[in-house]
Amino acid sequence: MQACTEPNQAADREDPCPLNLVLVGFMGCGKTTVGKHLAQTCRLQFVDLDEVIVQAAGGRSIPEIFAAEGEPGFRRRESEALRSLLGREGMVVATGGGIVSADENLPLLRSLGCVVWLDADMEDMWQRVCANRNRPMLHVENPRAEAERLWRERRPRYAGVAHLRIETEGLSADEVACGVSASAAHYFAASDRDRQRAPCAEGEQ
Repeated sequence: MQACTEPNQAADREDPCPLNLVLVGFMGCGKTTVGKHLAQTCRLQFVDLDEVIVQAAGGRSIPEIFAAEGEPGFRRRESEALRSLLGREGMVVATGGGIVSADENLPLLRSLGCVVWLDADMEDMWQRVCANRNRPMLHVENPRAEAERLWRERRPRYAGVAHLRIETEGLSADEVACGVSASAAHYFAASDRDRQRAPCAEGEQ
């Protein structure tokens, strides 16, 4: 498990980082599963951004939103959902794999909390998503090729927005959650925050 160096200017930010953990990464990397484990371990609220989008859309599913509004419409809703969480603390937020596609989302993610990139092996992620028909971005003639294209395209954007990078290959969801909590505790402590207020501070693990 690795924590990456600060890719942007987090060390120079004027405002303290909100006490949230924001999980990013490609589809199938385990954001939802790890996020639920992490929320339970750290006694935080788990928020699935896709569920926020569905609720705001009156209960329409993600595939239904894509069918009616296309990807641009879905991305607008995704940004709105992200903005709706600003100002809240005590959350583990699992985002969608394409959250980094819109430039406007990058500062929003970092303003929301500590951004953690779950960096998984492409083959492992493909095996998890290949049979899932609820992935609108893969409703194409060659879904494997499209997945690899999107992975290559998004990978540097995950790296650019993340405060922490966690390699997940060969690890269980519990092990990944432990790695995130330990790295996040150090991150918040180094961000001039009271360590006792940091998610998963020592003594809560």
